[in-house]
Amino acid sequence: MRRPTLADVAARAGVSAKTVSNVLLGRPNVSTATRDRVREVMAEVGYVVNQAGRGLASGRTGRIAVVVPNLYQPYFAEIAERLILALAERDLSTTLRIAHDGGAERDAALGVTTRDVDGVIICPHHFTGHAIEDQTPMQPLVQLGGAPSPLIDCVVMGEREGFEAIVRHLLSSGRRRIAMVMTGPETGSPEGDRFAGYRAALEAYGVPFDKTLLAYGSDWDRRMSGYEAIMGLLRSGVRFDAAACVNDATASGVLRALHARGIRVPQEVAVSGFDNTDEGEFTTPSLSSVSPEQGEMVAAAVRMLLERIEGHDGPGRQVRTRARLVLRDSSA
Repeated sequence: MRRPTLADVAARAGVSAKTVSNVLLGRPNVSTATRDRVREVMAEVGYVVNQAGRGLASGRTGRIAVVVPNLYQPYFAEIAERLILALAERDLSTTLRIAHDGGAERDAALGVTTRDVDGVIICPHHFTGHAIEDQTPMQPLVQLGGAPSPLIDCVVMGEREGFEAIVRHLLSSGRRRIAMVMTGPETGSPEGDRFAGYRAALEAYGVPFDKTLLAYGSDWDRRMSGYEAIMGLLRSGVRFDAAACVNDATASGVLRALHARGIRVPQEVAVSGFDNTDEGEFTTPSLSSVSPEQGEMVAAAVRMLLERIEGHDGPGRQVRTRARLVLRDSSA
């Protein structure tokens, strides 16, 4: 039985072969109705894309590299899955890369370890565009999250406003001794948008900043870091009535530590996270958090990358997404 061809799909859909090709390549200059009709006909006739042939004809592989620092952190696992599915909707396959440190992230961004793709979306832990200001990436590159850079396209999450909002929520409930659970090496002068949001909320309520309320764990992405941080704060004897955590993973560790010490949440200590990952709905109690609108972030990253692949060569762009409070039992 003869395999259906691209010409067969075009004839049955009532469009040109060029239009079918544009749909297959994910090009934006096709109406939604036409795109849906072409895909419907492809399913009806059983048309299967010849990836090798498509690559020869277009000079492209039809493959995008998604780069994340790990998959054990729920946020990065969710973002990776969302990107893979969003790219699949554009008939693009995905190469998933794990970059554990700044050097690996830089190599992936430049194309050293991602030569076989049409473009790269990097969700960084350490990387910023300034890390490659002396070199040009081999493929179009979009950064999703992290510190923005004017050198490359970036999707920026509302970290400062989101963290300020969750701390304001804790303050509005009458809490005044709000610990910020941070991770990584302890420094005398913390930085970053989430810390800036914490300070802004305290100032708005006239609450003095107390550096003894900064609790540090060893690693940004692990639940054990939250456990370590809050246990250290409890051992220090510093009084606190709330814990604003830099992400949901560390907040889960905080909840475990407080439970182990018989401290009631939220009656004695309220707890909040950041990222609104699925696990927050299933902690005990369920976790208040901030949603950086992951779907919105992914859609913007995919759109900008495809525009670059199609030839857009303007300066680096920024898309800033919203931050939305998701209040649950841990701070109610």
